[in-house]
Amino acid sequence: MERELNVLLINGSPHSKGCVVEALSEMTEVFEKEGIRTAVMQVGNRKIPGCVGCGWCGKHGKCVTDDLVNEAAPLFEKADGLVVGSPVYYGSPNGTLLSFLDRLFYSTSFSKQMKVGAAVVSCRRGGNTASFDALNKYFTISGMPVASSSYWNMVHGFDAQDVRKDLEGLETMRNLAYGMAFLIRAIEDAKETYGLPPFTHEKFTSFPDGK
Repeated sequence: MERELNVLLINGSPHSKGCVVEALSEMTEVFEKEGIRTAVMQVGNRKIPGCVGCGWCGKHGKCVTDDLVNEAAPLFEKADGLVVGSPVYYGSPNGTLLSFLDRLFYSTSFSKQMKVGAAVVSCRRGGNTASFDALNKYFTISGMPVASSSYWNMVHGFDAQDVRKDLEGLETMRNLAYGMAFLIRAIEDAKETYGLPPFTHEKFTSFPDGK
């Protein structure tokens, strides 16, 4: 019996029916067609404090602040792919989302290697590529392949109604989801055939002697 594949989608907007949701909904429809299960988590409307660097997670396997981050951790561990969507605020992702991702990635010790990642941003006009780059960095430091599309993964509009008019943006979301589904299945097949590639995390360079 084949293992059920699944994707976790994070809505970093405070709005549950806003622009980001329009983009993520376009993707979930494709995932359902492709037989990939989805779970959507609303983050942007929650109170999520930032990391305080206490090191508690290194000893206990979860964040000292027991909130949505610890709820998301097992879903992330189980997921074959992660989609992170955010509105653009002053040329950057939502601060609440960044606090959430900082703690989620730092406090979880399970391997994220070969989980497929995709960032999605929504803006009225500008700041989209800077926000897109910031979100992708969570994936590229964690051994996660980054899914791409026919354009940068973004939609434009002031509200959800505007986004529904952004036909190119919605097409980009569909292409992203199809490509992500392909990558997830291909990686799953490759793991069965070849296993995962070597991935060590043993060295730590800090230059404490100043040389």
